[in-house]
Amino acid sequence: MSHRSTPRHPARSNQSSDGFRAPRSGELFGRRVVAAGLMVAGLTLGAGAALPALAADPGTALPAPTGEVVLTVTGKIARTNGDGAASFDMEMLKALPAVSFETETIWTKGSQSFVGVELKTLVEELGIEGEILGASAINDYRVDIPLSDAIENGPIVAYTMNGQAMSRRDKGPLWIVYSYGSDAKYRTEAIYNRSIWQLVTLVAG
Repeated sequence: MSHRSTPRHPARSNQSSDGFRAPRSGELFGRRVVAAGLMVAGLTLGAGAALPALAADPGTALPAPTGEVVLTVTGKIARTNGDGAASFDMEMLKALPAVSFETETIWTKGSQSFVGVELKTLVEELGIEGEILGASAINDYRVDIPLSDAIENGPIVAYTMNGQAMSRRDKGPLWIVYSYGSDAKYRTEAIYNRSIWQLVTLVAG
């Protein structure tokens, strides 16, 4: 992403989206459910293992973060934990139901494995309403993401890539990632524009 003085979208690079390699026949860009640090799709959980609850009742209070805040959500939301905002530290995000998938991107080389929270889960967790999520990055880049994108098997708020936390240099700590290899509709200029990395705020409206 660009310097703070001239915010630009990462898709505005010399690399064209035409260079994206579509999945070969039989190649999998599947997504698996992740719970309590375990891949649970196709895996038998040990005795006593429990899955995290699905989206909480919007009427209940959202716990306060105890660590560094990595994401703040404001606007038309039903659950907050202070001053009309929902603030998340990394552990709070990791406590939500998560998914993983593998995909290529136009900004990285080869297939990458991402783990994160589906945008749909975050919308349900906070009782978000409206039509747009205004997303902002650390360097002040901003983009509007239609709330209609927040669907099952849609974009995730990724917090690991290839099993590692993402530094700011590596587009972290949070990156909105779509499963680009799974469907041609996710390989468009509009989707690349919405794939904001170094995400810090979302405003629902």
